Amino acid sequence: MELVLESLSTLTINKLRTGLAILGIVIGIGSVIALISLGQATQQQVQSQIQSLGANLLTVIPGAQNTNGVRGALGGGTTLTLDDANAIKANPSVTTIQNVSPEVSKRLQVATVKTNTNVQVIGATAPYLIVHKVSMDEGAFITDRDVTGMTKVAVIGPQVASTLFPDGSDPIGQDIRISGQSFTIIGMTVSKGGTGFQNQDDIVYVPLSTAQKQLFGIDYLNTIALEAKSSEVMIDAENQVGYLLLSRHKLSDPTNADFSIFSQQDILNTASQTTGSFTSLLSGIAAISLLVGGIGIMNIMLVTVTERTREIGLRKALGAKKQIIVTQFLLESVILTSVGGIFGMLLGIATSFIISSFSHSPFVISLSSIILAILVSGGIGILFGWYPAQRAANLQPIEALRYE
Repeated sequence: MELVLESLSTLTINKLRTGLAILGIVIGIGSVIALISLGQATQQQVQSQIQSLGANLLTVIPGAQNTNGVRGALGGGTTLTLDDANAIKANPSVTTIQNVSPEVSKRLQVATVKTNTNVQVIGATAPYLIVHKVSMDEGAFITDRDVTGMTKVAVIGPQVASTLFPDGSDPIGQDIRISGQSFTIIGMTVSKGGTGFQNQDDIVYVPLSTAQKQLFGIDYLNTIALEAKSSEVMIDAENQVGYLLLSRHKLSDPTNADFSIFSQQDILNTASQTTGSFTSLLSGIAAISLLVGGIGIMNIMLVTVTERTREIGLRKALGAKKQIIVTQFLLESVILTSVGGIFGMLLGIATSFIISSFSHSPFVISLSSIILAILVSGGIGILFGWYPAQRAANLQPIEALRYE
């Protein structure tokens, strides 16, 4: 207790230097906690968005074929057609699929008289609502009659509505221009949330036939979304659809398939790995701040040893053992880093809360990251305080008393 009180007394003699030494640890610990929180919040947000699309969702994507030994990019091929989607729906060998949604998509310019925006335009059919778990806020979605008649109608997401109609007017019945062509808005979807290119609210839906023939000028599909009858038959559904498409595309070897099938779990696992790597990268960057803070502590302790050389010599001359000298300087180092760790923890939590509030993302604080950060701060105190403490303890009393 005497050593603790004496260490506290020594550290408060030069408050500015002590504060600056602590500041490095505060920033390091705060950065680690805040960045880990940001990574975990992003991971949770991505997972919730993927899960909101439907648990029993299978997605067929073209473009995995081999051409002259070169494997094509996923989603970039033209091998899926509307006939493939109709075959999946009608073929008696496919018993595990209950809804089929053929789709095309592209980012296009959408405008009104006063405003314009660049959004994802999806050519869809009536089953899109069921397969992707989309709900209507007002109006109606695209019907089979719209697809058959190639009508120029559109359903918009709530963010598109707020962008194109900032005055808050009702978009239903109003006209918009997509790539210069006039479309009438017949409905608006319920908000599902999201950010960037994956924002489910920043989408314009048009009939599939209209998108293919009048907007995109294509006769193939970008994706075929499938809803399995239950989560228990997902593997069987994947196999049934895969073998049917292989047969239709006249391919005998599955390794040469010109399409790929993904389940929601596959996408979720990939997203989790990506965001996990992102979190690890952020944590590694923040750990550099801790290293810099630790070096700052070592520098301060070395200066302290130099300033107190005569005091150390006097203590040793009066019988202080090497262990006492080492313990005192280690205590001072650990106190510095521990106090810095506590304030850094508070700073990290506050920063995470502010970021989540402004970005409307989940506020996620991992208890393990807080405990780890505090333990690391204490460990830094011992690691970077050991050398100065040993240097002080190894001083010879006579030489230390003569030190000017």
